Amino acid sequence: MSVLLLVGCKQSNPEQPRPSLVEDKKAKQMLEGIWINEDEQSVAFRAKGDSIFYPDSTSLPVAFQIFGDTLVMHGASDMNYAIVKQAPHLFVFKNQSGDEIRLVKSEDPIDNYAFKNPQPHAINQDLLIKRDTIVMHGSQRYHCYVQVNPTTYKVIKRTYNDEGVAVDNIYHDNIINLAVYNGASKVFSSDFHKQDFKKYLTEDILKQSVLSDMIYNRLDEDGIHYDAFICIPDSPSGYVVDVLVGYDGKIKFEVYQ
Repeated sequence: MSVLLLVGCKQSNPEQPRPSLVEDKKAKQMLEGIWINEDEQSVAFRAKGDSIFYPDSTSLPVAFQIFGDTLVMHGASDMNYAIVKQAPHLFVFKNQSGDEIRLVKSEDPIDNYAFKNPQPHAINQDLLIKRDTIVMHGSQRYHCYVQVNPTTYKVIKRTYNDEGVAVDNIYHDNIINLAVYNGASKVFSSDFHKQDFKKYLTEDILKQSVLSDMIYNRLDEDGIHYDAFICIPDSPSGYVVDVLVGYDGKIKFEVYQ
C-alpha cells in the first residue's frame, strides 16, 4: 500500500489589505441587505447585523466588520478583502485572486427565498455501513466486521464561492469499529477515530479531513490488513493508511512511501 496525498498548496495573498483599527459602523450598516453579482445576476450574500449569510445552505454564516477600506470576515480564520467602492446600492471589492467583484443591492423581494433555510446543512453520507469478511489463514477461520458510524462531530472545510470569497462548509466525521474473531474467540475489537491517525497528517489536513471508511485489503503471515481512508471531503486529497491486525490481537499502522 502507498499513501495517496494530493494536497493543494495553501493560497496566500501577499497584497491582502491591512485594516485600520476603528470599525466603520456606518459602512457596515450600509452593507445590510441582499447583494447580487452584477455579472452573473445571482445572489451573492445577505448582510444582516454582524453576519453575512450565503444562499448555499452548506456554507456557514460568517461574522464581518469593515475597517476603513477593508472588509474583514471572521471565519475559521480571518480574511481581508479590499473595498474598491461602496455606496447604498453598489459594493465593489477585490477577492482573493485580486479580481474586482461588483455587487448591486437587490430590490426584488423574491431574492429573500434564497435564504429560507437559515441553518446550514452538513454535507454527509449520513449512512450506517456494515460489512463482514471471512478469511482463512491455514486451518484458522477469521470473521472480520467493520461498522462505519456517522457522528455529529463537525469538520469545517474552507472553499471559495463564485465571487472568490472564502466560505466555510460543514461536514460530519465518522467513527469506525473494526472487530476480528477467530471462531468464537475475539482477537481484536476497537473504535477508530481520525485522531488515531494524527501521526500521519498535518494539523491543517487533520482539521479538514474525515475518517471515511475502512476496507479489507489482504491477509498474510503478519495478520489481517485493512485500508483506513482519511479524506478531505469533495476532494481527491487524502491518506490511505495500512491497519494491520496481528493474529495476537495487536495492531500496527504503516504508511509506505
